[in-house]
Amino acid sequence: MLKLLASLLLSCCVALAVSLSPAAAMGVYDLPILSPGAPTYVVDPVSAISAANEGRLNKDLKNLAEKTGQEVRMVVVRRLDYGQKIDNLADDILREWYPNPEDRTNQTIIVLDTLTNKTAMRVGEEAKPLLTEAIADSILSETMAVPLKDGGKYNQALLDASRRLTAVLSGEADPGPPEVATINIESTFTTAEETDDKNATIWVIVLLVLATVIPMVTYFWYAGFGR
Repeated sequence: MLKLLASLLLSCCVALAVSLSPAAAMGVYDLPILSPGAPTYVVDPVSAISAANEGRLNKDLKNLAEKTGQEVRMVVVRRLDYGQKIDNLADDILREWYPNPEDRTNQTIIVLDTLTNKTAMRVGEEAKPLLTEAIADSILSETMAVPLKDGGKYNQALLDASRRLTAVLSGEADPGPPEVATINIESTFTTAEETDDKNATIWVIVLLVLATVIPMVTYFWYAGFGR
């Protein structure tokens, strides 16, 4: 019995150590290596994206590549290697997947870390005239950031980014980030100035009524006594 308990305890310790080990973190060598023309456009080893949406993204980005020659890859990881930053990982992926500079010219890479919701993008030289630095920054800081902050909506973040990237890299006008709904509370609450104005109006009316009624009541009262 003691041996059995010791064996179970050892197994639990090993399982716990594996689950908490840095191996759970991901670097470029934990990802499959893609090359120009590869039919895979979404790399999601952590299954953050639903199967249906991953298929949709792959289909849309494949159509974009076939029509324009511009290839967009989306990479999702759960945690970075210790000391690594999201921008470093994006650079590592670009170098590892496309070691020849000429192979990078029509490549765009988006990397998303689901632990921190941080994102990074790398844009090839041929894509830069269309996908400018300002648009790339807006896609990360607005198009993707809003759904990521709203409960980690990874599917929506990548789908919205894909739609915007597809439009821009197809030579169409940039649709811009999705509009964020705001609540207008001005119509439901009265301001202090409006309250003061209403109170002043009421007092003016009351004083006018009193100024009219009091002399009349006084006149009739004296007239009644004078008889």
